[in-house]
Amino acid sequence: MSKHRSIAFVPLDERPCNYEFPYLLARGTEFEVNRPPMEIMGLKKRPGDVEKLWAWFEESCAEAEGAVVALDTLLYGGIIPSRLHELKPEELTARLNRLRGIKQRYPALTLYAFQLIMRCPQYSLSDEEPDYYADWGREIFRKGFISHRLELGITSEEEIRELAEIDIRLPGNVLEDYLGRRAVNIEANKQVLALVEEGIIEFMIVPQDDSAPYGHTAKDQEKIRSRISELDLELNVYMYPGADEVGCVLLTRMMNKAAGRVPLIYPRLSSVQGALVIPLFEDRFFYETLKYQIMAAGGLLASSTEEAELVLLVNTPGETMMEAVSQHHSCYSYDVYRNVMELVEYGDYLLRSKGKPVAVADVGYANGGDRKLVKMLRRKGLLFELAGYAGWNTSSNSLGTVIAQAMIYLHYGRSQEHLDFLALRYAEDVCYCSVVRGEFSEGPVQEMGYGKYLLDGPRGTVAARVEERLREELAQRIDTAAGAVIITDCYMPWNRMFEVGLSVRFEASGSGRVE
Repeated sequence: MSKHRSIAFVPLDERPCNYEFPYLLARGTEFEVNRPPMEIMGLKKRPGDVEKLWAWFEESCAEAEGAVVALDTLLYGGIIPSRLHELKPEELTARLNRLRGIKQRYPALTLYAFQLIMRCPQYSLSDEEPDYYADWGREIFRKGFISHRLELGITSEEEIRELAEIDIRLPGNVLEDYLGRRAVNIEANKQVLALVEEGIIEFMIVPQDDSAPYGHTAKDQEKIRSRISELDLELNVYMYPGADEVGCVLLTRMMNKAAGRVPLIYPRLSSVQGALVIPLFEDRFFYETLKYQIMAAGGLLASSTEEAELVLLVNTPGETMMEAVSQHHSCYSYDVYRNVMELVEYGDYLLRSKGKPVAVADVGYANGGDRKLVKMLRRKGLLFELAGYAGWNTSSNSLGTVIAQAMIYLHYGRSQEHLDFLALRYAEDVCYCSVVRGEFSEGPVQEMGYGKYLLDGPRGTVAARVEERLREELAQRIDTAAGAVIITDCYMPWNRMFEVGLSVRFEASGSGRVE
């Protein structure tokens, strides 16, 4: 294959999971992920420069054999601005028309896209929503939730009373602004489906960020689902829970397609009930989403270990999912209803005795890795022998990330870049998300005079303290005689505790050199 096959990549926003992860996964391959310069991307609530982003994208497509595009960035300037904009439907139509022009100029360009349906969180917090969401978010969600159930004829009397009370309290202008923007966004979603029907977009994902079975978002999903069906696009447009992992998934799909490969993946779960858990922030059984994530990345489920090119060890909850910060308390459904030891022994056996690539989807908890699982993987010397690992944010965020990394591993093997990405996952998902974030958010940050949603800047004292703690955690939980994880940069991208920006590398000791 020729060197440097260019993929034009428009990320969902400027956070590392969207801007950096796909770029890092492509390093060491012949694919080059070309992304917009950071200065034209947005910053949280400030939208990116949409005009410059389009100009950059059009120029990049001239060199590219494929493009992976977050349409929320090209339409609104990013994921958060998609919830805050004041755009008219005709402005969005004009922007989408530019995709037609690009495809006419470069007919050989393979275009994969993704576009969210606007979420509706269940809580009152304006950190990622319009300012009025701090006061009225819970009411907006409950109004949508109960109204939807009312339409379906399944409300309780208590819910009907609650709805009447919300209608008295909730300001009309707030609801009008919120529902008006939802209507504009859903119109844009429908217009994008027309681009898929025309063949301009070859494959598309409509990821669901923070989904629930009833409410504004669920109703919008129904509208899009029925339009997909009307246009016979079921095999070209997937809709399932996720968001920040989709860039990685579509990049991997493009690589698999270019190589003419359909990797077969066999999932092995730590709990018999794990397949039927509905993960936090999601709307369906875990196993249904797992199938989508594998298919979206260009693979299929294998029916046996023998048939599979890769075995995905899936650390699920035993019954219901809890947050990673709660794992220092023992919990019956985690301790008794699953068997993580078997998962580790099975992975070790396959890898050592059968030479079968093994990856770990650490989705037992939301928002962080499972410390016990990682401790056992370390004892077995497996941490840096895996084809992939992820355990951050939502179950779907982790699944898409680990499936992408593991499929790329099937093509390119145990490169330095692969080990560096594993090192990043352990530093971020295990040490930061499961340990340091919780530890700092409830006490130390406040003692320093800040709050978990407002720190002293991306590279302030908090970032320096976080880096110091992460080094200690890595030494204790991850580093072994085979090698160590070295942090080269640590910052707080959105000046809050929720996410961390890290650059790391895996440094093998003499005996643990990269083959």
